[in-house]
Amino acid sequence: MIEEPIRISYFSDVLCVWAYIAQIRLDELATNFQDKIAIEQHFVPIFGNAREKLEKRWCERGGFKGYSHHVQEVVKKFNHITVHPDIWTEAIPASSASCHLFLHAIQLLETKEIVQKSDQVFEKAIWAFRSAFFTKLANISDRRVQFAIAEELGLPIAAIQAQIDSGEAYAQLSKDFDLVKEHTVSVSPTLIFNEGRQRLNGNVGYRVIEANIRELLHNPPEEQSWC
Repeated sequence: MIEEPIRISYFSDVLCVWAYIAQIRLDELATNFQDKIAIEQHFVPIFGNAREKLEKRWCERGGFKGYSHHVQEVVKKFNHITVHPDIWTEAIPASSASCHLFLHAIQLLETKEIVQKSDQVFEKAIWAFRSAFFTKLANISDRRVQFAIAEELGLPIAAIQAQIDSGEAYAQLSKDFDLVKEHTVSVSPTLIFNEGRQRLNGNVGYRVIEANIRELLHNPPEEQSWC
């Protein structure tokens, strides 16, 4: 009997530096566990109203410049990524929601087999958007910038627009909102395993994530051990 893969719901905001840092962990999980896990990407709007949120939360800590310094100090602790020195002080995106909608439109291209699912265009697009923002200061909340990135990835622009115009991309984004409420997700990134019974929030190291997966592989839900 073929075992079903362990399903992992991964919630993140495309503008979140911790999700940017964590991408390497997702890649490592996919490499090491392959068909034993299935990572389902969802979005949580931590930066749904990015400018106003940062203005309020960082008003006494230097505003956007203070937050920019914070992000740069965080990134210095990791050698696998970089950020632009003017991050969050120039070309500040208004909202991550616009980007999440666009990315769901790309995901629908896979669902409808307009593009090959094996090409993993949805995952590639998420990384392309994050990388463009953090390293090139691309205002990824701007639809023109979104289309430019999609063109660089060789994706069919008209087909993406059609998913948005039809309302289907909005429906996928609404599903994310429902899941965020259902699982009370308030942190990016958040990993949820075992049908919501286990979760890992924020900057969690790879070994911790791996240990949770291996525990589920060795002790599936129907064979839970007291220890």
